This record gives sequence, C-alpha cells and structure tokens, in this order.
Amino acid sequence: METKFEIIGGKLAQNGGDRPSVWIYANPDEKEKKYLVTDLKIDEHTLASALDPDEPARLEFEPEHLAIIFKHPKNYSEKDQFLFKVASMGLFLFKDRLVIVLSEDLPLFVGKAFNTVESVQDVFLKVVYRSIFHFLEHLKVINMITDEIERKISTSMENKYLLNLFSLEKSLVYYLNAINSNEFVVSKIKNNGAKIELSPKSLEFLDDILIENSQCYRQAEIYSNILASLMDARVSIVSNNLNILMKTLNFITIAIMVPTFVVSAFSMNVGIPMQHRPYAFWIIILLAGISVVGVMLWWRYILRSLYKNNR
Repeated sequence: METKFEIIGGKLAQNGGDRPSVWIYANPDEKEKKYLVTDLKIDEHTLASALDPDEPARLEFEPEHLAIIFKHPKNYSEKDQFLFKVASMGLFLFKDRLVIVLSEDLPLFVGKAFNTVESVQDVFLKVVYRSIFHFLEHLKVINMITDEIERKISTSMENKYLLNLFSLEKSLVYYLNAINSNEFVVSKIKNNGAKIELSPKSLEFLDDILIENSQCYRQAEIYSNILASLMDARVSIVSNNLNILMKTLNFITIAIMVPTFVVSAFSMNVGIPMQHRPYAFWIIILLAGISVVGVMLWWRYILRSLYKNNR
C-alpha cells in the first residue's frame, strides 16, 4: 500500500501536493516493488532485507541514495501469546525525498517529535527516533505484564504462567539484539554526517538519539537479567504450591480414612461389642468423631515439630 506525504508549513500533510517528499510502502505488492527497483534504483536485495524480520540493521551508500535497514517492534497481537517480535524497515534517503518500506502498516508520524519538520533529513531522523521510542513503550508493557504474571504465579500450580514468562524472556533477547544493531547504524550515520549533508542541529539530534538508544538497551538488559535470574525462584514457587496442595489432600484422605475404619469395624456381619445396646449407633459416631479430632491433633503436632526443627 502506497501513501505519500508532503512537508507543508513545517508539518507532514498526506497527499498534500503534486511533489510528495515522503513515500511510504506498507507491504508493497509486486507492481510497487518493480517500481522501487526499476525507477528508483533501489537494490533488490536491500528491498527484500527491508521486509525480512531476521535481517540485521545496516547502512549502505548507493550512487543516488542512502539505504538503511532499521529494526523496530512489530505490532503485538493476541495470537503471539506474549511473544513480542521484531521487524525491519527500509529507509531510502534521496536528495529530494524519503522512501520508507515496511512489512506492515504502522503509524509512523505520531508524537510531538513530528509537530515540526524542516526537511526530508529531519523526517528521516525522527522516524529513527520514533522506532527507538517504540521499543521503550513495548518495554514498559512487557514490565507490566511480567508484574501481573508474577502475582498470578504466587498462587498458581500450573506451568502456563511460567511459559508466558519464558516467551517474554525470549522477546527481550530479540529486543536486545535489535537495539544493539540499531546503535551501530545510528553511530555510522553520525560519523558520516557530512557525507549525508546533515545540519549541525541534526547532528545534535543524533546525539540525543544515541543516548535514548543506549538507555533503551540498558533498560531491556535489566528486564532480561531480572527475568532470567529469578526464573528458578518462580519455578520453585509453583512446585511449592503444588506440594502444599498435595499435603492438604493427603491430610483430608487420612482424616477420612480413620473414621471410615471405625465405622467399618462395627459394620461387620459378625458378633461385635455393643451390638445389642440401644445407643450403639451414637457411640460409634462418637468414636469416629474422636478419631477425627485425634488425627487433627496428631497432624498439628507433626507440623509444629517440623517448624521447630527448621528454625
């Protein structure tokens, strides 16, 4: 799908004029790919890399344009089951236009950074900044989901929540690799600022982008280390919850077996004591109740002994 924007009055206007400055291709079809390769002279392999989620970020200088493969978070859907994925985008910077190629339709020009744009180079840098900020937004969501799952694990006896945490941990590994890959690209852009004809203001903005990307990487690294280091503890919590349940069920089984034995002993088809007494039934029920109380007292004594030995 093709969308065109023009810079009018310091803002981006969709289809604002006859000579658009920014072209966006979201999941381009074969006709659009042919136009990009044939008319705009974009390398076919580079174009395929822009649509490949496994392609690492990189920067290439072509005769008529600058080609950048940059990583960004993929839109999360419910079917992903807590696995946050990473996608690629292609930024092709010409002298008079910026061509952006994506595998999915994303709202690129959102946020206060796009309230004022001066040139296609300015739009290019702000798209890079927006991608880094998008990672930060996803990290906040991952942290919130992790906290919620941890609260559920404290009472859980299933592996479902542990598997969700494993998916989040895997997502953070992908994010760390993508953010680190992006940092090399931004650094290379800064080192070639004169060749790209970036203004001093744009070079200062690149410094801010590098700082934001570095902070984003550290934040993702902290979340990843916390998830990995405490995973064994969370597994132990689920196992302990299951042990507590089994202990409770065992106690209930024993508590039921003892009075059952008492009642069964007096239910045999042979001569037994008190079988001719009028209150034999109530005496047997009383004995069964006493046996239940006895089992409870015995169980409490065992628990107290275990507690004292573990102190």
